[in-house]
Amino acid sequence: MAKIFWQLRWNNLWSRALRRFLKYTTVGWAVVLLYTLFSCSLPQFNQHFDISTTEAATTIVPPLSTRGSRIVDAKGRVVLLRGVNWFGIELKEHVPHGLWVRDYKDMLAQMKSLGYNVIRLPYSVQALRSRNMSGVNYYIGANKDLRGKTPIEVMDIVIQEAQRQGLFILLDSHRLIDERESELWYGEGFTEKDWIDTWVLLAKRYKNQSNVIGADLKNEPHGRATWGTGNFATDWRLAAERAGNKILSVNRNWLIVVEGIEKPMPGDKLSTHWWGGNLEGVRRYPVRLKVPRKLVYSPHEYSGTFQSWFSERTFPKNLYQRWELGFHYIATQGIAPIWIGEFGGNQVDTKSKEGIWQRELVDYIDKKKLSFTYWCWNPNSEGTGGILLDDWKSINTDKQKLLSKVLR
Repeated sequence: MAKIFWQLRWNNLWSRALRRFLKYTTVGWAVVLLYTLFSCSLPQFNQHFDISTTEAATTIVPPLSTRGSRIVDAKGRVVLLRGVNWFGIELKEHVPHGLWVRDYKDMLAQMKSLGYNVIRLPYSVQALRSRNMSGVNYYIGANKDLRGKTPIEVMDIVIQEAQRQGLFILLDSHRLIDERESELWYGEGFTEKDWIDTWVLLAKRYKNQSNVIGADLKNEPHGRATWGTGNFATDWRLAAERAGNKILSVNRNWLIVVEGIEKPMPGDKLSTHWWGGNLEGVRRYPVRLKVPRKLVYSPHEYSGTFQSWFSERTFPKNLYQRWELGFHYIATQGIAPIWIGEFGGNQVDTKSKEGIWQRELVDYIDKKKLSFTYWCWNPNSEGTGGILLDDWKSINTDKQKLLSKVLR
């Protein structure tokens, strides 16, 4: 409010009266001084009213939607979602990993304390249809709450506790079966209807769970997946429309998060991409949803020893151009927001190519004001490691220090 006070224009009647008051009375200046001191002593009060001058709202009010290249909350304020992936429900245990060491409430509290505000929660269709789970020590703290529950009931409990602690959830259809990631959204004994029916089940189940903000429809389409070909069996863009529109028909509150594919399509400018990283097709074939302002595109980005662009002479200067061509043009042109659904790696130093790449990408996320969910919270991710170290308690301080740049 003090900020607004000093920005009053001096060319109106009120300002002229104010000038006379300040010029001819010491009381006037005393009032101003006391008001300014009082305002500065109430940072929370000021923060509440200064929402129009911040890039992201301090308090996010769901449901979320989009406005051009930004995600906004129910009050129209720009929000930035910065979080982690906590995997396990999509694997044979059918529960988030690490509960053999710590209780789920403690795990969520640590995420929140480090500055994250959203969890991308992977699941498998197989897990949510199963009654079996493992990998939980019921004698640790609050884990007794999970005894006798099915995988989807464990998901309920984790989501409810996340809401109590002020954390949002993005659900991620990560796998069809527990053993591996499928190229397409069907197969491995499951049909497209099975995949969509699972999403409809979740959309209805969490319709009134306000911290569940969206559906990441399919993790990393790759292999036979195409974009814009019109082939019912392989065109991921068309499948995303079918699933997204079905979800929105029962739950209009959710964001629909669509990843890219792997292989280049005719007319693409880049010859190679990571799984789910190719969103070049959006230029000519955008996803069409019947409910407006609910679409978010989400590339995945990794280093990998085989990525050809890491060997280019211009590395790392070539990275910004790749990211613009591959996915960020969508935000640049105001088509839709970009959410980096996964990125991560073991190295965050300034000498290794992986470390340089991670640092460049964090800088990019910071400069472009992008939402992200880091891969991952778990230390048992082969090839990347996690925010946690192998004891499931200690923090990888180097990674957290790097990410803290975009957790401000």
